[in-house]
Amino acid sequence: MARHINPSNSTNKTIDAIDRKRERERRYMLSRARDNAAELATRLVQRLLDEHIIETQSDQAIREAMENQLRSMIDMEEFDMQFKIAPIRTLTQDPNIISLYITQYIIEDLIEHPKIQDVFGDDLDVYRTVDSVLAKIRPR
Repeated sequence: MARHINPSNSTNKTIDAIDRKRERERRYMLSRARDNAAELATRLVQRLLDEHIIETQSDQAIREAMENQLRSMIDMEEFDMQFKIAPIRTLTQDPNIISLYITQYIIEDLIEHPKIQDVFGDDLDVYRTVDSVLAKIRPR
């Protein structure tokens, strides 16, 4: 008797494999972000200043805020992270989730920081600047 192959089952396995790969990549990047938070925050703030994305009175205070964000992201619930990045999720193809989160943090929260004078550029400009630094922690 011939065996019936269910094509949807193979599709589900493929989708599950992709989801597992993304979750491993996400965990790896979050771990690297936490472990290298001070260095990444320094590079990130410097790049944001060089690209004229932010204007600040104290780059040290902004560096500390970024470092705290990078360290605390690993402890966040998946729902909270997805909720935060929802407005800009479709900004680019295959986005870096950490870059999306930090971009949204800059746009929504950092702009309210007492040491920030202004944030310039559109969402994509901010994302590209952030990702130019944070892409280094993404597995190849």
